[in-house]
Amino acid sequence: LLALVMLSSSPACSLDCNLHFGHGNPEPFTLLSQMGRISILSCLKDMTDFSFPWMLADGNKFEKTEATAVMHEMLQQIFNLFSKSGSLLAWDETLLDKFLTGLYQQLDDLQACLGEEKNMEQLPLESENSIRAVKRYFHGISLYLKEKEYSHCAWEVVRVETKKCLFFINKITEKLRK
Repeated sequence: LLALVMLSSSPACSLDCNLHFGHGNPEPFTLLSQMGRISILSCLKDMTDFSFPWMLADGNKFEKTEATAVMHEMLQQIFNLFSKSGSLLAWDETLLDKFLTGLYQQLDDLQACLGEEKNMEQLPLESENSIRAVKRYFHGISLYLKEKEYSHCAWEVVRVETKKCLFFINKITEKLRK
């Protein structure tokens, strides 16, 4: 993700469409912060390295379409993760609904941006590899939750990991707007 932030600072990555993190609703990052019910300190034994695909850091040729497609995939995976039935037990339902609504709006915005790209159907092989890497990363997170039987601590660890993802997506969005 850090690579996406660095790579999207190039002039070739300006985003023509308007992305607004939040759309009048609290930003998903803020909502996710508010969703914490237990201290991460009480869950240290459950901490794990989800092995973010740092191969994205080597993609010095990220174009705006690829960066947008990768962000879309990340947000879709986060949405899928927090839409699981097991997540209802871990979070305040009102905050979870607002969080999912904010994610949905961002996905919709990114989809509109991707629709503006004429060659979206023909993503370069590097883009497909990046998207597959993001899917594998989130698959690992899903397996972790299942292995931990969707415990409150497991969800807290995932919440903290997701905050990192949203932080970087937000930074990428800021860079792409320039």
